[in-house]
Amino acid sequence: MDHILTTERLALHPVTPRDHAGLLAHWTAGDVRRFLFDGAILSPEEITEAIEDSTRSFAAAGHGLWLIREKGGDDLIGTAGLRPLEDLGLEVFYSLAPAAWGRGYATEAARAVVEHALGPLGLPEVLAEVDEGNAASVAVVERLGMTAFESVPGLLGPMTRYRRSR
Repeated sequence: MDHILTTERLALHPVTPRDHAGLLAHWTAGDVRRFLFDGAILSPEEITEAIEDSTRSFAAAGHGLWLIREKGGDDLIGTAGLRPLEDLGLEVFYSLAPAAWGRGYATEAARAVVEHALGPLGLPEVLAEVDEGNAASVAVVERLGMTAFESVPGLLGPMTRYRRSR
């Protein structure tokens, strides 16, 4: 299986080692990392580790980190994926370049990942964890049909956990 997900406007491809420079540039941009990494700047080694973890996860379980591009386009506009959320299950996560904000791409890409998880992967539920101050991501997870179930402390303040079941 090639693990490529497509939507009406987007193509999501699993990240590969040749995507390192683009992913490093994307994930170290201030507006992108603000909520995704609580403001931390990832090192090149951490990017390598994320790519390697994703490759292993796709091979073992059919999910990991996808790069988001417009269909027919070459520019990286974001990322989406599934990753463990402590011992609770898998959470959907996503990031978009500021130039792609406000166009519905986060919802479109995250929906493709959630539907992949609940459909072909057969997961019973998908989780999300959103910083209280991240109104845009709250709107995305609500558009995905996720419901809040818990508030937990986070580095930037309270975080709300959401879930969507099959």
